[in-house]
Amino acid sequence: MSKKLTTEQIEKQAALLGISVAALRAVIEVECEGSGFNSDQTPVILFERHVFRQRLIANDKAQTAEKAIRERPDLCNKTAGGYGLYSAQHGRLNAATQYHRDSALESASWGLGQVMGYHWKSLGYPNLQNFINAMYRDEASQLDAMCCYIKVNNLVKALQNKDWKAFARGYNGPTYAKNQYDVKLANAYKKWGGK
Repeated sequence: MSKKLTTEQIEKQAALLGISVAALRAVIEVECEGSGFNSDQTPVILFERHVFRQRLIANDKAQTAEKAIRERPDLCNKTAGGYGLYSAQHGRLNAATQYHRDSALESASWGLGQVMGYHWKSLGYPNLQNFINAMYRDEASQLDAMCCYIKVNNLVKALQNKDWKAFARGYNGPTYAKNQYDVKLANAYKKWGGK
């Protein structure tokens, strides 16, 4: 069975959100360049070292965070960055799990929508493992998480109005302009036939 997303699944999710298919396709393209899986069938992820520090502290593992910062500043840090190659992300994640598995899994953005793992509860998953299983299952499950994130964070109207700045701010945070996220969304929307 294919893990790839079908046109019908995209159309169904767009209809459920009340947005255009072009708008949904634009978000998918900009977030993960259109694919939720690597060639080895692992989900596309980006491990965030500054989030790992935050999650360790939030999960009552402050001493573990201090140890990780000393031993592996590439995995646990006060500052963002240091990502390395996309092909190295699962290795970085696996190394971080040696400090604390849940905090590590919560510190990666996952799949088509690059949804951060720590959102699992607000998105309605019964537990973190259930969210991770969905990210490994198929792109349709990844799209479910992305669309749920869009709804939970009240970003539907921004997509309906093609307000790319408002969507980018809500989806990627206040530093969205640094990576021209709004411009990329607008361009992808036009590419997919949006008007």
